[in-house]
Amino acid sequence: MFFDSIAHAMGAAPGGDGGQGNPIAAFLPLIIMFAIFYFLLIRPQQKKAKQHKKMLADLTRGDYVLTGGGLYGRIQEVDGDVLTVELAENLKVKVNRSFISSLSTKSGETAETPK
Repeated sequence: MFFDSIAHAMGAAPGGDGGQGNPIAAFLPLIIMFAIFYFLLIRPQQKKAKQHKKMLADLTRGDYVLTGGGLYGRIQEVDGDVLTVELAENLKVKVNRSFISSLSTKSGETAETPK
């Protein structure tokens, strides 16, 4: 009697089709989980990457930036992918465009930081 209820719970109905159901219903939880991951993880990352790429393309002379190494500076010269960033008076470094993390203000706050 006990084993019959366990077999029934596992989907083996006596005299039935052996638990064969709709194959779409079997994959429905996986499809739902993928949709959740897409809207909560993948899509926001793609959106943020797109915004960062646009920000890098729009960098111009005079912008205050934060580099990937944590240095704040002001762009003095733009030559393709190489930016000359002034960190202090008479201290200029060349930085690849892809190593700019974000725009910042003159006081050193990043643009995304609430004031």
